[in-house]
Amino acid sequence: MSCLGFLTEQQRAALAASSSTDAAGVPLSAFTSPPASDGKTARVRALAASADPRIRESAALSYRAPDDVLVELAGDADAAVRRCVARNERTPVAVLHRLVDDPDPFVRGWVAAHPAVPSHVLDRLGADPDAAVRAVVTWARGWA
Repeated sequence: MSCLGFLTEQQRAALAASSSTDAAGVPLSAFTSPPASDGKTARVRALAASADPRIRESAALSYRAPDDVLVELAGDADAAVRRCVARNERTPVAVLHRLVDDPDPFVRGWVAAHPAVPSHVLDRLGADPDAAVRAVVTWARGWA
């Protein structure tokens, strides 16, 4: 059961008045998350500085990772960390440009799959020596 079933009529009316609707006409909340607090940013920075690459991966995937942390983690010695940077939807395009030449084909594949990847980067990755990266480029072009 949806949590909407527990709302009063007054609450439903307020939600409908402050919301858009989905394809079925069901109200969607317009609430957005608050900006990251200084504490949250500090925790992500601490994760990024960990000696454990699995913890650095967590920082690289964080929606709240600051750009400078993503830049730093894009140069991490562990390919799995760099893969997570490429997977993060908030990774800046400038960092994606840096990762396009990564020696790990999985990193390059995640760059090709990134929702903000520019078409000229896809063009470049379309000639990648790795067949899997080229296949991701073909898939990504299907979304455009």
